[in-house]
Amino acid sequence: MSYQVQIKRLPGNEDIELPRKMSELASGFDLYAAVEEDVPLEPGQRGLIPAGFALAMPAGLEAQIRPRSGLALKAGITCLNSPGTIDADYRGEIKVLLINLGQEAFVIKRNERIAQMVFQAVPSVELEQVDELSDTVRGSGGFGHTGRN
Repeated sequence: MSYQVQIKRLPGNEDIELPRKMSELASGFDLYAAVEEDVPLEPGQRGLIPAGFALAMPAGLEAQIRPRSGLALKAGITCLNSPGTIDADYRGEIKVLLINLGQEAFVIKRNERIAQMVFQAVPSVELEQVDELSDTVRGSGGFGHTGRN
């Protein structure tokens, strides 16, 4: 299934790359930092980084903001609320909540790739309140009850 998603570059960000896939079969669109000046992130520090654009998605679609694996591996930079969810009715600027889990300061520069955006279909779900739930073999076991951890 194919969806039409509108994208609007925000004023002052004409030099910022719009989201794009870096390979033919990539599932995520890379996002670029639309910071006005360099943003240093010290170890343990977080920052909300603008991406310079807004979206209009149809109902039944969401965008998820996820870390870039290379940035996480090389510098310890990841998304704090991963995946971050962008709802279909949100029209504001897309921003990425980054955190430095590395051991050294990291500087986010304008137009640097900072995260990726993956689109997902959202099923229509209705919650039904009941007095009892059906039984399963697992039951209420959770948090590692089936294994070592």
